[in-house]
Amino acid sequence: MAKVLVTLISLESNEFVMATLDYQGQKYQKNQQALVRDILTVEEALQVTINNFPFTVTMRTPGNDRALIRGLLFSEDIYRGDNAALSIDYRQKNAITRIANVTLDKALLGAGIKSTRSLLSVSSCGICGRQELDDASTFKDCLTKKTNVHVSKLYQSFDLMRTQQDNFLRSGGCHAAAAFSEAGDLLSLMEDIGRHNAVDKVIGDLIWKEQLEQASYLLVSGRISYEIVSKVYCAQIPVLAAVSAPSSLAVEYAKQFGLTLLGFCRGERATCYANDWRLTIT
Repeated sequence: MAKVLVTLISLESNEFVMATLDYQGQKYQKNQQALVRDILTVEEALQVTINNFPFTVTMRTPGNDRALIRGLLFSEDIYRGDNAALSIDYRQKNAITRIANVTLDKALLGAGIKSTRSLLSVSSCGICGRQELDDASTFKDCLTKKTNVHVSKLYQSFDLMRTQQDNFLRSGGCHAAAAFSEAGDLLSLMEDIGRHNAVDKVIGDLIWKEQLEQASYLLVSGRISYEIVSKVYCAQIPVLAAVSAPSSLAVEYAKQFGLTLLGFCRGERATCYANDWRLTIT
């Protein structure tokens, strides 16, 4: 039987939502066993409807749903306009499913409404497929926002992000994403059981706060897939860095989109796979 251990306050209302729960388990170590209590990250369903028409269902950690929805609408090219033009209403469908209905003028809906998932494409040469880090695989004009990030600032930002991952420190089961300004100021940090959800929450939070233009680099706690690259590119955040590895397609998309991409950022180490011209070490 689970019991509530930690609660968070939802940003869009005064209701309490659970981010972690305390569960009992039987722990085995060599030839011994013992009852233990572990803190686990909550995973529940959020069903998003647009003008009462079903759009998608995402499994996420409750909390910051407004930011998650705003980021999802933006990264999927559903809506990228002003905050004032949309409203979100909530109701609980059952014990583990919440419904969020987005009300928005149909004329404002983007091309992404035609599909629950979208794959970014550009009109240039296509994904380059090169494996070498050279000028030929760099397309600086694709991502227009300019920035210069000192590598040591990335190290410091990862250290700061780790200290702010409250749910991960309790449960070990949450991913995190965090956005920083060029000066290294923390703009937004979000946690979720899903890597993509954490990124959407950060992007949505920045949009609600009208700070998206200030974001120069985004850090993620896990690996990087092409979907995370596409979300960060849509948000026009020029530098993306991860604790773990990127996929091959993530690197190729980053090269195509002009995104600076780093992986294996641990301690004072990092590997850049695309567009290293935004980084400095002196």
